[in-house]
Amino acid sequence: MSFKTPSELKYIKSHEWIKIEGDTATIGISDYAQDSLGDVVYVELPDVGARFGAGDAFGAVESVKASSDLYVPAGGEVIEVNTAATEQTDLVNTDPYGNGWLIKIKLSGDQGELLDAAAYTAFVDSIKH
Repeated sequence: MSFKTPSELKYIKSHEWIKIEGDTATIGISDYAQDSLGDVVYVELPDVGARFGAGDAFGAVESVKASSDLYVPAGGEVIEVNTAATEQTDLVNTDPYGNGWLIKIKLSGDQGELLDAAAYTAFVDSIKH
């Protein structure tokens, strides 16, 4: 099965994506991650104003199969939380790159190892086998 991996996004090996626009960024989980988890039943997100460094856990997602921590690809302060994703958790499964986004942050300049779509796809292929 092939997974959607939009080329305009960056990814980290814990399967979160980040879309950087100026000094803000939107973060969510990848199509591969939502598929691996199965039906998401609970999403825990931080409060607006929370600060994180690159690689810090910022929340958790639970599915019928597993619970998984969520990691922030770049450091910053949470400026918006997608309450729709916490109330309609199926958005994380059905639209992980759109309405299923999780948080928006104001970047602090602290970034982890970000992968482009090709590198992330190669990484996913290497762990699927």
